[in-house]
Amino acid sequence: MHTTPASTFVRVDGMALEVLHLPGSRPERAPLVFLHEGLGSVSLWGQRGRYWPAELCAATGRAGWVYSRRGYGRSDPIPDVRGTGRHRPDYMHREAENTLPALLRALGVQAPVLIGHSDGATIALLHAARHPVTACVAMAPHVFVEPVSIQSIEGAREAYLHGSLRERLARHHSDVDNAFWQWNDVWLSPPFRDFDIRRECATITAPLLLVQGLQDEYGTLAQLDAIEAAVPHAQRLTLPDCGHSPHRDQPTALTEALTAFLSPWP
Repeated sequence: MHTTPASTFVRVDGMALEVLHLPGSRPERAPLVFLHEGLGSVSLWGQRGRYWPAELCAATGRAGWVYSRRGYGRSDPIPDVRGTGRHRPDYMHREAENTLPALLRALGVQAPVLIGHSDGATIALLHAARHPVTACVAMAPHVFVEPVSIQSIEGAREAYLHGSLRERLARHHSDVDNAFWQWNDVWLSPPFRDFDIRRECATITAPLLLVQGLQDEYGTLAQLDAIEAAVPHAQRLTLPDCGHSPHRDQPTALTEALTAFLSPWP
């Protein structure tokens, strides 16, 4: 059982990003880099006294890096997030192509193992398609937009405006409105309905594991089918009694599966 360790900050392209380092017993192995979901942060990887990234690092012996994207957690906010700072449909491309490589350089990390969830899984796929990685794990990825995703994101907006979601998220974000609206606005914008990275995934050559809960409320197994069609060597793990967040709903089974998947790789 783990609690969330203390994070620090790394400056990347003039912004301060919240970063957490997790030690590993096998420093010669490629480190794990954790990429959070659309409402996530460094602290939101943990739940009920467990900090899943630390558990995975301990199980694999690999060191880990966890960071909050801009506007999330304790990272610098995005100015005018609902106006001039509003995300464009290519925001995950820009994270994968610009921010993540700059952060990895600042950390001295080369060819990491990417562990991405939801938006973070999509960013991991985009990065792995163009940059060297030792392996990639994509949990509940989005490679095209499904009606179920839009319906659930509309539901999240209602819960944020009229329910308890804002209060719950505020425990994990210095500027909770910055975190929520940067994600919700772009996903519900008409131009985002054309988001599709299936062709880009075809250039991924690294070992790839796709993970999805069978009760995922934000996407269907059609996402995994599409990735496997583009990346024939990809492996699939589906988890019963599991929604959109395998690391919260099935942490023990997920850790065991990822430990086995990563064991052959340096």
